[in-house]
Amino acid sequence: MRHSPVIPGGGPVPLAGGAASGRVPLVAVAHGSRDPRAAVTVAALLDRVRLARPEVPVRVAYLDHCAPDLGRALGGLEEAVVLPLLLTEAYHSRVDLPAALNEARAREPRLRVRYGGTLGPHPLLLTALERRLGEAGVPAGDPSTAVVLVSAGSSDARANAMIAEMARVWRRSGWWTVTPAYASAASPTPAEAVASLRRAGAARVVVAPYLLAPGHFADKVRRDTLAAGASVVADVLGPAPELVDVLLERYTAARREPVPLAG
Repeated sequence: MRHSPVIPGGGPVPLAGGAASGRVPLVAVAHGSRDPRAAVTVAALLDRVRLARPEVPVRVAYLDHCAPDLGRALGGLEEAVVLPLLLTEAYHSRVDLPAALNEARAREPRLRVRYGGTLGPHPLLLTALERRLGEAGVPAGDPSTAVVLVSAGSSDARANAMIAEMARVWRRSGWWTVTPAYASAASPTPAEAVASLRRAGAARVVVAPYLLAPGHFADKVRRDTLAAGASVVADVLGPAPELVDVLLERYTAARREPVPLAG
C-alpha cells in the first residue's frame, strides 16, 4: 500500500479521493511588505484562486510586516497545504518558512501539513512576463528588442543562477537578447543592464520585473531603469492568470508528493 509523505511527525494524509479530496485548505505564504499595495496584490491573486477552485478553502499568511503570520493562519485547521508565494527557491523558502511551520507543528502536533514548491521556476511564468510586456505595448519575441529580466536578487547564488537560466531560455523566443539583472544582493543592477545593452547597440531596451507585487523594489527598478534609458518597464506579475495556474498546480503536486522539510 502506498502512503502519502508528510512533514515528520505529522501523520499520514489521505491521497486525493473521497468527499473531502478537494477541501484541504490552501495556505499561501507571502513575504510581506510595509507597502500596502503588496497585500492588496496578494489578496487579488488569491481571490482569483478562489474563483478557479471554489471548493478549496484559501488562507493567506505573511513572513514579515503583515498579519496574519503562519501560526495564526493555520489556527483551527487539522490539515493544510502550505505554499510559498515566492518566485525563487532561496533563504525564505528553505529556512524561514520551514522554521515557521515546525514552530506551528510544535504547538499543535496533530496538525497535518504538506509543504509545496515555490512559484518559480515554471514555464508559465515566462508567459506571464510576456503578458505584462504585451500590456505595455511590447510584442512577444520582437527581434529588435532587448529585455532585462529583473528579480529581487538573493544572497543565495542558486536563486540568482535560476534567473540567469530563465533569461537564457527566454532568449530563444526571438528577442534581440534577454539579460538577467538583480534589484539587490547581486550584479548587474537593472540600471547597469539597461546601460550595457544600449552601449551594445540594442534598438530598444525593455524591462520585465520578475516581481510578485508593487513595493520598494518595483518602484526603484522603474525609476532607475527609465533613467538609464529603458523604453518600457512592464508591470509586476501580480494576479496574472498564469500565477493562478501555477499556484493550483503546486497545490495539487504538494498533496501527492510534498517538498521535504528540514528540521
